[in-house]
Amino acid sequence: MSLVEALKNRRYRIERLEGPEEECRRLLDLGLTPGEETSVVQAVPFGDPLVVVVRGMRIALRRREASWIKIH
Repeated sequence: MSLVEALKNRRYRIERLEGPEEECRRLLDLGLTPGEETSVVQAVPFGDPLVVVVRGMRIALRRREASWIKIH
């Protein structure tokens, strides 16, 4: 499933990124790397942004970007 489908305040592990190469590279630079633990801490139904915690940092992502992050 993608990060967009994640339940709030639940921990997930990033499996892979699937999206435009250049934009996924930016997400990797932000620390959203395979194997890293993440959780959604703030989400607006049908709106942007999603706020996620990864490596102790809060990062705001557009839903479009979050859909590229596959988790389990």
